[in-house]
Amino acid sequence: MKTYTLIEADGEAYQSPAPGAWGGHRAAKIYGRLDCPAALRAIARGGYVRHRVFFADEETAIAAGYRPCGACCPDRYRAWKAASQAESVDSL
Repeated sequence: MKTYTLIEADGEAYQSPAPGAWGGHRAAKIYGRLDCPAALRAIARGGYVRHRVFFADEETAIAAGYRPCGACCPDRYRAWKAASQAESVDSL
């Protein structure tokens, strides 16, 4: 039986028979759609898979510290980037 590594909100991994609703890249801390064209290209080239994780939902991905993918979630990515830049300015 194939299992998937899902990440909980606290960042802990667990094995699940279901892939979850969102995929992610553990090393880059990015999450996105399961059909993300950028992720699928990377997988086709032989990369990405060993770092691939899954999330039950988007809220869990965010709580675990992952950011949205700019390729498959451009609106979410722009909002995340704007908020990150505002935090950087506020911390000065």
